Amino acid sequence: MTTEVSRRAFFGAVAAAAAVPALGAASAPPATAAAAASDRTLKLGVASYSMRKFTLDQALEMARALDIRYMTFKDVHIPRTDPPETTRALRAKIEAAGITIMGGGTINMPNDPEQIRKDFVYAKTAGMPLIYASPDPAALDFIETMVKQHDIRLVIHNHGPEDKWWPAPADAYKALASRDQRMGLCIDIGHTIRTGTDPVQACVDCQDRLFDMHVKDLRVKTDRDSQVEVGRGVIDFPGLFRALLKMGYQGQVGLEYEIKADDPLPGMQESIAYMRGVLAALTA
Repeated sequence: MTTEVSRRAFFGAVAAAAAVPALGAASAPPATAAAAASDRTLKLGVASYSMRKFTLDQALEMARALDIRYMTFKDVHIPRTDPPETTRALRAKIEAAGITIMGGGTINMPNDPEQIRKDFVYAKTAGMPLIYASPDPAALDFIETMVKQHDIRLVIHNHGPEDKWWPAPADAYKALASRDQRMGLCIDIGHTIRTGTDPVQACVDCQDRLFDMHVKDLRVKTDRDSQVEVGRGVIDFPGLFRALLKMGYQGQVGLEYEIKADDPLPGMQESIAYMRGVLAALTA
């Protein structure tokens, strides 16, 4: 970890505490202490898609630098085409690094039962308790069968106005209302706000099916290309974390840092530090 990254992480945490002055927090604890405290409140994690241009070994090293213990994995790091023995070896490597595998995806799921069956077997082999999916609505009946058979949760990930099926959390929530309780939502708050939906209210409204969350921040509510480090944009993170704490949310709050793909660590450090600072202020 470079001096510059450490400096940014420290000031990110202090800035986060300052963002909620009404709670009386003057500063945030150092990174390791903040990480331990946040684990007792919300599970702050990282989506490996944030490190998509790096190898699994490099991604795990970045997780160590971030002091993160929860991760979700894209198939760039645990390939869906690998034989089972290779998948099991990658799982063992991740777990040996002290990382809890929270899930895998996002996986596009066309209405193809054979492919869906393979995706569930892949998730089971990889030790993924949850699959992030963008499913064809016509595939939901078979997906529900696989959820029951494999006892793996499946969450629909909303992708904003461009998503023809699942633009906002409410669209997925309505589709799952009468289905197995292991079928739920991964609310992407950045994509959510672009639909004109308040992400905090969406989490409250969908809380009984909210199993996971992808976190990003935007400078402009409607502009997907205006993504910035968490805390520098328009999303109300103190309000979001306050709502999650109040509802007793047990899922992951996973940073999905999609910008600066060639050098994501400094921005991820700043984002995680801000998130930890907000939690430190809220739980002081």
